[in-house]
Amino acid sequence: MLDLARIRAAEVRQEPYPFFVVERAIRPDVADQVAEDFPAIDRAGVVSPGETDPGPAFRQLIAELEGEAFRRVVADKMGVDLAGLDTKINVRGHARRTDGNIHTDTPTKAVTVLLYFNRETEASDTGLRILNNSSNLDDYAAEVPPLLGNMLVFKVTPDCWHGHKPFEGERKSLQLNYLSGRERTRKHERLRRFVRHLGRRIGVD
Repeated sequence: MLDLARIRAAEVRQEPYPFFVVERAIRPDVADQVAEDFPAIDRAGVVSPGETDPGPAFRQLIAELEGEAFRRVVADKMGVDLAGLDTKINVRGHARRTDGNIHTDTPTKAVTVLLYFNRETEASDTGLRILNNSSNLDDYAAEVPPLLGNMLVFKVTPDCWHGHKPFEGERKSLQLNYLSGRERTRKHERLRRFVRHLGRRIGVD
């Protein structure tokens, strides 16, 4: 499904923060089928793929995105050790007018991958912009149209500002995050406290 050679060959830009863009990241011979198998989503906001019923081509795409081959490519290009990091995938089918507000990703994420599934006539003027600052949507280093097969990968930093023009309507995308480890640490700590509390209740130190 993924054109790993094309993704591997993409130029990484370092300013205003590390990122790269790939057109046709999905192989042309399967792109239409992947788009056809995008899950039906009837509401705005992020949705876990597990809450949807995608077709087989889209399920295979998800498997490849979560696979080790793609992880190695992203790690090499971003200069980040992603070995063992948990992943999280969400999909969107619709945008609200507030979804494109300027923001950074949270530090629980190490790297963000965005992949789009819209046809030429769908949301084509709402490209995601890599911004140079936190206040001006028109001051940007790159813009990624949300069209079928377009991929954006960026390293999550304190200044990874991005956003797009206000839009309300169908806008299909997938977001994959490699979690930084902080969330996993919190989960481990919660589990450790629970086990310790349980041990005290049953008289085990």
